[in-house]
Amino acid sequence: MKAIVVLCALVMCCLFSNGQDAIGKWTTVDDNTGKDRSVVEIFERQGKIFGKITKLYREPGEDPDPVCDECSKDDARHNKKVIGMEIIQNMIRSGNEYTEGNILDPENGKIYRCKLWVEENVLKVRGYWGPFYRTQTWKKVN
Repeated sequence: MKAIVVLCALVMCCLFSNGQDAIGKWTTVDDNTGKDRSVVEIFERQGKIFGKITKLYREPGEDPDPVCDECSKDDARHNKKVIGMEIIQNMIRSGNEYTEGNILDPENGKIYRCKLWVEENVLKVRGYWGPFYRTQTWKKVN
């Protein structure tokens, strides 16, 4: 009986420590300034991962609740409020990564193929444009 309890405890430890989960709230950071830009809530819906902006950190003089006027006119997000906007869509978990989906940059309206993974308690967000990519590091919201 003790062996079964120990085995179950080991399995649970491996499950919870091995693949950190991206689900939760993350603070995005501006690549150039290092300042916090927004909070994105990542959640699961129908077996896929999505992310929406729940908060923006704005500088004085910036619109506190902008719309995505740079989004393509054939995108349902065109001219919609950025706060509440779903910017990460259709990600599928594959081991310790999330792939197959896309991410929208509401500042320029461009949509990129995307990959997400958690590394040392930060979320790595990689957007691909053809063979080129850029990776951002997002901080977990406490």
